[in-house]
Amino acid sequence: MSDNYLNIGEVAEILNVSIDTLRRWDESKKLIPERTEGDQRIYKLDSLKNISAGNIFINAKLWAIGLSKQLEEKFYCSSKDIFQARHCAMERLLARKIGDVYSIISSSVGEIGNNAFDHNLGKWPDIPGLYFNYNFDTRQIVLADRGLGILKTLQYVLPGLTATKDALDIAFTEVITGRAPEKRGNGLKYVRRNIERGYFSLTFQTGNMELKLKSGEVFNITNIQQTKISIPGCLVLVEF
Repeated sequence: MSDNYLNIGEVAEILNVSIDTLRRWDESKKLIPERTEGDQRIYKLDSLKNISAGNIFINAKLWAIGLSKQLEEKFYCSSKDIFQARHCAMERLLARKIGDVYSIISSSVGEIGNNAFDHNLGKWPDIPGLYFNYNFDTRQIVLADRGLGILKTLQYVLPGLTATKDALDIAFTEVITGRAPEKRGNGLKYVRRNIERGYFSLTFQTGNMELKLKSGEVFNITNIQQTKISIPGCLVLVEF
């Protein structure tokens, strides 16, 4: 990946489609790439805008990996207070949409969003704050930050930790203690339990590792897979 172009594998991952689908889109003129001297397809970043329009997860991903610099104010929470206010507004809407189980989903989203602020406090390497959006028609909630990511924040209490996959596994499965604000991921055990009880599904990426856990599925480290695109902070999709 360059500053302005992506290869076909990277675009396939961002858009969550196959490489064959991108080739068909090229033939049908839905998404037209440019070509290298070796006749390889490459995609200018701006060309993804029409495809990603209306897809809240793709838009969050483009921002999380730094490919999109623009973020609408209504989706940007620059502080924890702003996130909590918008989270409360979402919770009221969610209660009307799905009934009694809203509180489990809402509290899980709250844990994830609060983590972004608690574990990057005074350490934001890039743009501080959180991308937060939801679409109840598609039953999706997304959060993204451009913070340190789980590996670096866990290293404050586990300095021997070197692999992002191990860090993601620990964050969702082990009780971590440390001097505040150095704790990381204890709330993610609560999130995991709610997924396993069947309340929602989760996609959670940090660095070059992505956890996918379906509603009712028991967590296993095999649910964590390497990605082509690396995210410095965290990117989260909740589907209910």
